[in-house]
Amino acid sequence: MRSLIADHGRYVESFRVFLENSTEHQCMQEFIEKQLPGVISSIGNGKSTINILSVGGGAGEIDLQMLSKVRARYPGVTINNEVIEPNAGQIFSYKERVAKTSNLENIKFTWHKETAHEYESRMNAEKESKKWDFIHMVQMLYYVKDIPATIRYFHQLLEAQAKLLIILVSGTSGWETLWKKYGSRLPLNDLCSYITSADIKVILDSAGLKHQLYELPSHMDITSCFMEGNTDGELLLDFLTEACEFSKTAPPELKQQIMEELRKPECSEERDGKILYNQHRCNLDHRLKHCRNQYVSSD
Repeated sequence: MRSLIADHGRYVESFRVFLENSTEHQCMQEFIEKQLPGVISSIGNGKSTINILSVGGGAGEIDLQMLSKVRARYPGVTINNEVIEPNAGQIFSYKERVAKTSNLENIKFTWHKETAHEYESRMNAEKESKKWDFIHMVQMLYYVKDIPATIRYFHQLLEAQAKLLIILVSGTSGWETLWKKYGSRLPLNDLCSYITSADIKVILDSAGLKHQLYELPSHMDITSCFMEGNTDGELLLDFLTEACEFSKTAPPELKQQIMEELRKPECSEERDGKILYNQHRCNLDHRLKHCRNQYVSSD
C-alpha cells in the first residue's frame, strides 16, 4: 500500500468525492456563522489593522468566509491576511477565488508557497517574529511532523488578545476509532499522521494553554464503499484510510476488518438505507476555553 498523499491527483479526486458525500462544508459554515463571531470578538479591539495568518489555507474557501466575519465585526479596519500553503495549485485557486469575490477592498492578501515548518525556518533565519491577531489551522495538522512544536511556535506569535483556531477531526468520531485501531497497519509516512482533537487537547493541557472545545456533528455517506467496484466508493475508502487504491492493494484480511469496522456503531449508523460515517469535527479555540468536526481555539 502507498500513502494517498504520495499521489496528488488521486488525493484531489478522493477529496472531491468526500466533499460531495459529506456535510463537511455545512458543518464548517455553521461554526463560522454561529461560533466564530464569539471567537474573534476581541482580536481587533482598538486596532486600525488586524493581522491574520492562515496556516495551510488551501484554496481559500473557508478563509474567505472567516474573513467576512472579521470584516463584519470590525468594519473599516484594514486586514492583512497572509497565507501559508505549500501547494502551488491551491494557491492559484485561492487567488482566482479572491479575484472573483467582491468587498475585499480593505483586505491585503499575501501568499507564501511553503509548509508551516518552512515558514518557521524562514522567520528564524530572517530573525523575524511578526505577531498575529488571529491564526487558524484548518485540517492541516495531519501533515506536520512535530505537532507540539508547531503549536508552540505559532502560539508564541499571538498578540495579547489574539486567538489560535485549530480545526480537525474529533476524538469522538469514527476517525478516532479507525485510526487508533488500524493506523499502524496503514501506510502512515512522514507526510501524514493520524491525529484527532483528543491528541491536541492533551498537547494544549500539557503546555498549560487554555482552550475551548467546540464539537460539531458531521457525517459522510459511505454506502458506496460497500458496492464492489464502485469508483466513488473506492475513492472514499482511500480518503478514510489515507491509502492510495486501498481497495485493490490492502491485504484481504485488513480490508475485511476495516470494512466490518466501518459498519460498527462506533464508526457509523444506518439511516434510511444509507450508511453514515460519524466524522465529527472539533474546533479548539486557544485562549478561550472553546473543536472533522472539532474546532480548538486557544490564546
